[in-house]
Amino acid sequence: MSNKYLVEGSTSELTTKTAAELAGLIHSREVTSREVTQAHLDRINEVDGEIHAFLHVGEEAALAAADAVDKALDAGEAPASALAGVPLALKDALVTTDAPTTAASKILEGYMSPYDATVTRKLREAGIPILGKTNMDEFAMGSSTENSAYGATRNPWDLERTPGGSGGGSSAALASGEAPLAIGTDTGGSIRQPAALTNTVGVKPTYGTVSRYGLIACASSLDQVGPTARTVLDTALLHEVIAGHDMFDATSVDKPVAPVVAAAREGASGDLNGVRVGVVKQFDRDGYQNGVLEAFHASVEQMRSQGAEIVEVDCPHFDDALGAYYLILPCEVSSNLARFDGMRYGLRSGDDGTRSADEVMALTRAEGFGPEVKRRIILGTYALSVGYYDAYYLQAQRVRTLIAQDFNRAFEQVDVLVSPTTPSTAFKLGDKITDPLEMYNFDLCTLPLNLAGLSGMSLPSGLASDTGLPTGLQIMAPAFQDDRLYRVGAAFEAGRK
Repeated sequence: MSNKYLVEGSTSELTTKTAAELAGLIHSREVTSREVTQAHLDRINEVDGEIHAFLHVGEEAALAAADAVDKALDAGEAPASALAGVPLALKDALVTTDAPTTAASKILEGYMSPYDATVTRKLREAGIPILGKTNMDEFAMGSSTENSAYGATRNPWDLERTPGGSGGGSSAALASGEAPLAIGTDTGGSIRQPAALTNTVGVKPTYGTVSRYGLIACASSLDQVGPTARTVLDTALLHEVIAGHDMFDATSVDKPVAPVVAAAREGASGDLNGVRVGVVKQFDRDGYQNGVLEAFHASVEQMRSQGAEIVEVDCPHFDDALGAYYLILPCEVSSNLARFDGMRYGLRSGDDGTRSADEVMALTRAEGFGPEVKRRIILGTYALSVGYYDAYYLQAQRVRTLIAQDFNRAFEQVDVLVSPTTPSTAFKLGDKITDPLEMYNFDLCTLPLNLAGLSGMSLPSGLASDTGLPTGLQIMAPAFQDDRLYRVGAAFEAGRK
């Protein structure tokens, strides 16, 4: 199986180039940012009717931003960033002043923010035109982008299959040539998991190193904005743009940005000599799709052949990550989504003058929230109620601490950990949507990183022998050592060429 969207039918070869290549062409004035941006807008117009990666396309704003870059470069000014002029797709969980922000929920249909998220502002300052807002699971709750109030996104590798979630729109835009760069958010794998299913690269940075200001919250202690692209270097270049301390975000950490671009360039040599790679025992066992395990074992052997030392690592509390995550997350969801009450912004239902405020709130939430969002709100409210807080939420936080301790012990033995990103390749649309527990199990490999607040990357590891669909290799690194992801990831990428 191949991805026809990157090799067939494109109106411009500009949509098949990497972001780094496009930046080089723009900055040398071989092409203009307007030409590159228009090529991707044309591509969106050409294929997004099938893919449905975008909820909103801002053609006028994107071209205006591209023109501003071209004007500055023609005047002899230095590029605002290494990616100036290269367009990007933005997940619809980040607020923007010039486009609606809905978090793919009916309750926020048409909502226009009065301010930009910090990441949005940084993208604008870096001269990166924003093509539009991408589809997602409602309020980032889901693993398939089927929970969007505006319809599912389809995987460019097979239109009958999911691109993953919650950030399936961003990854599908990359895989279909609609954008060379994208921004996602990762609460329990929502950047890494779609990257694995679409043969792209996605990174969850260390918690607190990329601002969450202006991100519509799902679970505040787990959410993290991150970069995604088609190569490790492109992802590193975007990571460098969006990372950094932000005084508007109380969870932002005041530390220097890790040297991710330098690490990616160093890793491009393909040399892994001296690198200790830990294989997580809990993620290499029966129950995973055969083609996924075959690709993972081949990836480990490739790293060994590149000079890496391979060590098996035991992280016993990873087996409890799913249960802990699906208690902590709903509790935080219950708190965060209380603000959507029909009183301040967004949808308001039943306000005909005959109903009380409580009745209007109930009608608004009943109409505005989808089934998965309601399910998590109810579960979280129950777990936080009197008599259950200690038994559920507090116990889950204790497990979270044990998982973090497992990571600490593991990183005393190795430089990075690796695992499959997902237990199977992309499943068909509709296969899991009626079984929440089966859908939750799809995130088994990615959840522990969010609970511990560490950094992780998914990058392509070949096509599964039994389905012909993409598989992903997950690389995990200690807190604030995000550069290790790029050093090892770029080396692995180079070894596959």
